[in-house]
Amino acid sequence: MEPSATKVAIIGAGAVGATLAYNLALKGTVTELALIDVNREKAEAEILDIQQGAPLGRPLKMTAGGYEECGDAAITIVTAGARQKPGETRVDLLGRNAGIVRDIVHSCIGAGFQGTFLLITNPVDVLTWVAFAESGFPMARVIGSGTTLDSARLREHVARHCRVNPMNIHGYVLGEHGDTSFPAWSLLTVGGVHLDEFCPFCRSCMEKEEFRARAAEEIRQAAYRIIEAKGSTSYAIGQAASVIVESIVRVERRILPVSTVRKDYRGISRTAFSFPTIVGHGGAEQVLQFTLPPEEDGLLMKSARFVAENIQAAGY
Repeated sequence: MEPSATKVAIIGAGAVGATLAYNLALKGTVTELALIDVNREKAEAEILDIQQGAPLGRPLKMTAGGYEECGDAAITIVTAGARQKPGETRVDLLGRNAGIVRDIVHSCIGAGFQGTFLLITNPVDVLTWVAFAESGFPMARVIGSGTTLDSARLREHVARHCRVNPMNIHGYVLGEHGDTSFPAWSLLTVGGVHLDEFCPFCRSCMEKEEFRARAAEEIRQAAYRIIEAKGSTSYAIGQAASVIVESIVRVERRILPVSTVRKDYRGISRTAFSFPTIVGHGGAEQVLQFTLPPEEDGLLMKSARFVAENIQAAGY
């Protein structure tokens, strides 16, 4: 079936899937959206809730259906999976979610899906590899949300510290979406000025190493604090995923730190992690190639190896 350029299917009507559907509807990113869940009644209720606000927004065809809805979708977004519990790491979810993602991928392909898979379910880097291996799709068409949200958290943290608009902050968190991720300070700029050069203009400065350590820890712990208090994260990841969807369906070719699969990466046979990537109609169209400073390069390799170990633990 020929994919519709502006149809998206979301697998999972939980907090993340429903929030993402609402976000896409508000933005008018797509013209058709399908929400798929084993609890059909829940998916139908979420769709109805969003549809009833449609007269106040943009027209959008919405359906609560089965996997047949993936047949002509441009993007299938996988949010379904076991929820991360307070005290659990993302990797703790691996055993439960690898099988879920495997079944979802085969169900989508059985329905004729030929678009781009976007994985959000954690641990997202390992599950991006699982979806890639099970689908047989080209690497560019199986991507994970990766550190897109982590990078937004970094920008917000720096903006708050420097007292500037976060839209003027450009920077990335790289590696695994998890505890081995790290802010790439060598790439961070404020209004086009490298952070080290901007500091003399900032009246909120503290010791550089103290600030960077505090920022990295706050970014890594953000999701855990939210989960501890409210049970799950949904709003920010919904926003981050919607940006990735926009870049694909609108062919925006944004540079985003999405998770992509890597074969034989510097001696690692199979891994997946986030690095600045041009995202467009073809999915992850081009991963940027540049050299990081030795310390950051070492952290990236450590993160890539960690994901590789967990891919092996998942049986791939």
